[in-house]
Order: sequence, then C-alpha cells, then structure tokens
Amino acid sequence: MFQPILPLVPIKGLDPGRVALGERLFHDTRLSADSTVSCASCHNLKAGGVDGQRFSIGVGGAVGSINAPTVLNSAYNLAQFWDGRAATLEEQAVGPIHNPVEMGATMSQVIGRLEQDADLVARFGRLYTDGLTVANLLDAIATFERSLITVDSRFDRYLRGDQEALSELEVDGYRRFREFGCASCHQGMLVGGNMYQKFGVLGDYFAGRAITTSDLGRYNVTGREEDRHVFKVPSLRNVALTAPYFHDASAMTLEQAVTAMARYQLGRDLSVADTEAIVAFLHTLSGTVPPAKP
Repeated sequence: MFQPILPLVPIKGLDPGRVALGERLFHDTRLSADSTVSCASCHNLKAGGVDGQRFSIGVGGAVGSINAPTVLNSAYNLAQFWDGRAATLEEQAVGPIHNPVEMGATMSQVIGRLEQDADLVARFGRLYTDGLTVANLLDAIATFERSLITVDSRFDRYLRGDQEALSELEVDGYRRFREFGCASCHQGMLVGGNMYQKFGVLGDYFAGRAITTSDLGRYNVTGREEDRHVFKVPSLRNVALTAPYFHDASAMTLEQAVTAMARYQLGRDLSVADTEAIVAFLHTLSGTVPPAKP
C-alpha cells in the first residue's frame, strides 16, 4: 500500500564540534539585548521544541504576535517561519536576534559580548578558519538545529514493518487521516512542512474577527492577493507535545485542532469516533530528541 508519510532519517555529515558549539549558543542568553532570552527560551527541546505559550515572551516582557513553531525537525521544512520568509535555518536564526519583541539585539552587540569569552573564541577558532564571525555564529546554530531530527517514533517503526508498534485504534486513525484527505497537505517525512496552503480552503476561518498582520500569512512576504491567509503547512511530527495550535494558538487541544482542520480545510464535520481515532494516530508521531552533545 502506498504510504504518503515517510520515516524520518537523521541528517548525515554534520560536524559534531559545530553541533556542540551551536547547542551552546542555542542556550546562550547573551544573544539577547538584556541577556535574559535565548533561543531555547521559546524552543524548549524537552517540551516538543516550543514554549507552550500562546505567544512567546521576549526581552523586557514584550509579547510576540504569532505562536512559536517547533524547532524540532525544522531542517526539513521547505522554508522557515509560518510565512516562509526565511529560506534557510541560518536566515531564520537572524530574525529573533534582531526582532525587538523577541531578543532585541544587534549582531555587533552579540559578537562584542561573545568576543569577551576566551573559551568560546577558542572553540570558534578550532572549528572555523576565520573564527568568531556573524556568519559562523549562525552556521553553528543552524548546524545544531539540523541535528534535531526526532527519529524512532512509534509510527516510523510501524512504517518500517513493526505491525505491533500501533494499536488498532491508532491504525484506524491513520486510515481516516488518509481517507478524509488530511494527507493531501500533511505528508512526506515531516507530515507537513513541505508546501503552503490557505487557512480556510472550504470555510472562512477569519470571518467575524479583527484581522491581524500575522493573520495575513505569506501575503506579508509576497504582497500577492492570492497569498492572503496562506501559511506554511506545519509539520505534525511531535504534534501531541506542541499545543496550543495554529499561528494564532486558537486551538488549545489536539481535538480542537483536528475538528477545526476538518471543518475549514476539508469541509467535513467529524464524529467523536473520527476525532478520537485521528488524535490517537497523531500521538504516535512523537519521536526521540537527540541527546545533548558534550
């Protein structure tokens, strides 16, 4: 039987020294203006790569305007951010550092601080011929993020032939997920993350509400009317760990998210049994976060 979903595989060839350096930088609050916020503040690797908040809190208590997506498996996304405005993980890493409601720093400020750390400067010198630079800092963070592939989910074991990995309900949920059309957007290794789609294909999700800039989605990047309310389809990997859901965090539970997706994307009202089965399947997509590097 054709499977629209593929097992996750690690990215090979990553320099372990750069991965470890990137991990250190990912948790380093010196990348923020007031040295209180790190990448890990909004992307907790022990909690699905998110912070569990509707909108993240940045420097000085500033509140963001869009739900933070998971950093886990982000290397396989077709682009980064909900609107796809960053083509690479390196480009993505710059955004929060500069964003005034996230980390609120400048790269010159960050580099100036890190240059005072002799051990860190020495590590950069061993790993990069030109040492500590903005480009190398971003490369190290991106290299670490490329290592965050959550392999060995129960569903991947099932795809590889372990028929005992899933319960009967979970298998049935996967069947409904395919037959109802969920897999038309949520497929591939990430179970999403590889295309853009309008939020509200068969129903107006935004009717009767004040539209925010974040609601405009990819329109903010392209300025094209056809991209209004278009977003990168999120990956469903580890989705059971990443509530709340959607760019506006309007769904607090998986059940609510599945119900809304069926209504606005598929034009379908699910039964309780449908929702229960699909949610059970989605729980099988949680994998294992790679261990910390020394």
